[in-house]
Amino acid sequence: MEFEIIYKKYWDKIFRVCMGYVNDWNLAQDMTQETFIKVWQYLPTFRNDADPGTWIFRIATNVCLRQLEYDKRFGSIKLTMDLAEEEKTDTEMQVRLLYKYISELPEIDRIIISLKLEDIRQSEIARIVGLSENNVRVKIHRIKTQLTKKFKENEK
Repeated sequence: MEFEIIYKKYWDKIFRVCMGYVNDWNLAQDMTQETFIKVWQYLPTFRNDADPGTWIFRIATNVCLRQLEYDKRFGSIKLTMDLAEEEKTDTEMQVRLLYKYISELPEIDRIIISLKLEDIRQSEIARIVGLSENNVRVKIHRIKTQLTKKFKENEK
Protein backbone atom coordinates (compact mmCIF):
# COMPACT_ATOMS: atom_id res chain seq x y z
CA MET A 1 0.00 0.00 0.00
CA GLU A 2 1.28 3.46 -0.85
CA PHE A 3 2.10 5.79 2.06
CA GLU A 4 0.41 8.85 0.56
CA ILE A 5 -2.89 6.98 0.23
CA ILE A 6 -2.66 5.76 3.83
CA TYR A 7 -1.79 9.24 5.07
CA LYS A 8 -4.76 10.88 3.34
CA LYS A 9 -7.18 8.14 4.38
CA TYR A 10 -6.22 7.95 8.06
CA TRP A 11 -4.83 11.36 9.11
CA ASP A 12 -8.11 12.81 10.42
CA LYS A 13 -9.10 9.59 12.17
CA ILE A 14 -5.74 9.23 13.91
CA PHE A 15 -5.79 12.90 14.91
CA ARG A 16 -9.20 12.47 16.56
CA VAL A 17 -7.97 9.38 18.41
CA CYS A 18 -4.99 11.36 19.70
CA MET A 19 -7.28 14.24 20.72
CA GLY A 20 -9.28 11.75 22.76
CA TYR A 21 -6.14 10.97 24.72
CA VAL A 22 -4.70 14.40 25.38
CA ASN A 23 -7.41 17.00 24.61
CA ASP A 24 -4.65 19.32 23.36
CA TRP A 25 -4.74 20.26 19.66
CA ASN A 26 -0.99 20.89 19.29
CA LEU A 27 0.05 17.77 21.17
CA ALA A 28 -2.47 15.67 19.22
CA GLN A 29 -0.98 17.05 15.99
CA ASP A 30 2.51 16.03 17.16
CA MET A 31 1.33 12.57 18.19
CA THR A 32 -0.45 12.07 14.86
CA GLN A 33 2.69 13.09 13.04
CA GLU A 34 4.76 10.69 15.15
CA THR A 35 2.30 7.91 14.29
CA PHE A 36 2.74 8.53 10.57
CA ILE A 37 6.51 8.68 10.90
CA LYS A 38 6.35 5.19 12.37
CA VAL A 39 3.95 4.05 9.65
CA TRP A 40 6.42 5.37 7.06
CA GLN A 41 9.31 3.58 8.76
CA TYR A 42 7.56 0.24 9.11
CA LEU A 43 5.42 0.20 5.96
CA PRO A 44 7.97 -1.93 4.06
CA THR A 45 7.64 -4.61 6.76
CA PHE A 46 3.80 -4.56 6.82
CA ARG A 47 2.76 -8.02 5.65
CA ASN A 48 -0.95 -7.34 5.00
CA ASP A 49 -1.85 -10.03 7.56
CA ALA A 50 -4.23 -7.54 9.14
CA ASP A 51 -6.28 -4.63 7.88
CA PRO A 52 -3.97 -1.61 7.44
CA GLY A 53 -6.34 0.44 9.59
CA THR A 54 -5.98 -1.97 12.50
CA TRP A 55 -2.20 -1.79 12.18
CA ILE A 56 -2.19 2.03 12.02
CA PHE A 57 -4.57 2.41 14.96
CA ARG A 58 -2.37 0.08 16.99
CA ILE A 59 0.66 2.26 16.23
CA ALA A 60 -1.34 5.37 17.20
CA THR A 61 -2.48 3.72 20.42
CA ASN A 62 1.11 2.90 21.33
CA VAL A 63 2.21 6.49 20.59
CA CYS A 64 -0.61 7.80 22.79
CA LEU A 65 0.18 5.43 25.64
CA ARG A 66 3.86 6.44 25.52
CA GLN A 67 2.82 10.10 25.70
CA LEU A 68 0.60 9.41 28.71
CA GLU A 69 3.46 7.57 30.42
CA TYR A 70 5.77 10.50 29.70
CA ASP A 71 3.19 12.91 31.16
CA LYS A 72 2.92 10.78 34.30
CA ARG A 73 6.68 10.73 34.78
CA PHE A 74 7.56 14.29 33.92
CA GLY A 75 4.28 16.13 34.29
CA SER A 76 2.40 17.63 31.42
CA ILE A 77 2.01 21.25 30.62
CA LYS A 78 -1.66 21.86 30.04
CA LEU A 79 -2.49 24.86 27.95
CA THR A 80 -5.74 26.42 28.99
CA MET A 81 -8.09 27.48 26.26
CA ASP A 82 -9.32 31.02 26.26
CA LEU A 83 -12.88 30.39 25.16
CA ALA A 84 -13.46 34.11 24.73
CA GLU A 85 -10.79 34.28 22.00
CA GLU A 86 -13.40 33.55 19.38
CA GLU A 87 -17.07 32.79 19.35
CA LYS A 88 -17.68 29.06 19.42
CA THR A 89 -20.78 27.39 18.03
CA ASP A 90 -22.74 25.04 20.23
CA THR A 91 -21.53 22.07 18.19
CA GLU A 92 -17.88 23.10 18.55
CA MET A 93 -18.36 23.43 22.30
CA GLN A 94 -20.02 20.01 22.47
CA VAL A 95 -17.11 18.46 20.56
CA ARG A 96 -14.59 20.16 22.85
CA LEU A 97 -16.49 18.91 25.88
CA LEU A 98 -16.61 15.41 24.42
CA TYR A 99 -12.83 15.37 23.96
CA LYS A 100 -12.37 16.79 27.45
CA TYR A 101 -14.55 14.06 28.96
CA ILE A 102 -12.85 11.35 26.91
CA SER A 103 -9.44 12.57 28.09
CA GLU A 104 -10.61 12.07 31.70
CA LEU A 105 -11.43 8.38 31.15
CA PRO A 106 -9.04 5.55 32.08
CA GLU A 107 -6.51 4.74 29.33
CA ILE A 108 -8.18 1.60 27.98
CA ASP A 109 -11.56 3.33 27.86
CA ARG A 110 -10.03 6.24 25.93
CA ILE A 111 -8.64 3.82 23.38
CA ILE A 112 -11.93 1.97 22.99
CA ILE A 113 -14.21 5.00 22.67
CA SER A 114 -11.81 6.83 20.36
CA LEU A 115 -11.75 3.85 18.03
CA LYS A 116 -15.54 3.47 18.27
CA LEU A 117 -15.96 7.13 17.31
CA GLU A 118 -13.95 6.34 14.17
CA ASP A 119 -16.47 3.62 13.26
CA ILE A 120 -13.97 0.83 13.82
CA ARG A 121 -15.79 -2.50 14.14
CA GLN A 122 -15.93 -3.99 17.63
CA SER A 123 -14.06 -7.07 16.44
CA GLU A 124 -11.21 -4.81 15.23
CA ILE A 125 -11.24 -2.84 18.49
CA ALA A 126 -11.01 -6.13 20.38
CA ARG A 127 -7.93 -7.11 18.36
CA ILE A 128 -6.31 -3.70 18.83
CA VAL A 129 -6.77 -3.59 22.60
CA GLY A 130 -6.45 -7.32 23.27
CA LEU A 131 -9.88 -7.88 24.82
CA SER A 132 -12.78 -10.14 23.86
CA GLU A 133 -15.51 -8.73 21.65
CA ASN A 134 -18.05 -9.14 24.46
CA ASN A 135 -15.82 -7.24 26.86
CA VAL A 136 -15.42 -4.42 24.31
CA ARG A 137 -19.19 -4.29 23.77
CA VAL A 138 -19.83 -3.98 27.53
CA LYS A 139 -17.09 -1.36 27.91
CA ILE A 140 -18.51 0.73 25.06
CA HIS A 141 -21.94 0.69 26.69
CA ARG A 142 -20.49 1.73 30.07
CA ILE A 143 -18.33 4.45 28.51
CA LYS A 144 -21.32 5.91 26.65
CA THR A 145 -23.27 5.90 29.91
CA GLN A 146 -20.41 7.73 31.70
CA LEU A 147 -20.08 10.33 28.95
CA THR A 148 -23.84 10.92 28.85
CA LYS A 149 -23.85 11.42 32.62
CA LYS A 150 -21.02 13.99 32.35
CA PHE A 151 -22.90 15.92 29.66
CA LYS A 152 -26.06 15.94 31.82
CA GLU A 153 -24.08 17.15 34.83
CA ASN A 154 -22.59 19.92 32.71
CA GLU A 155 -26.07 21.13 31.68
CA LYS A 156 -27.02 21.87 35.30
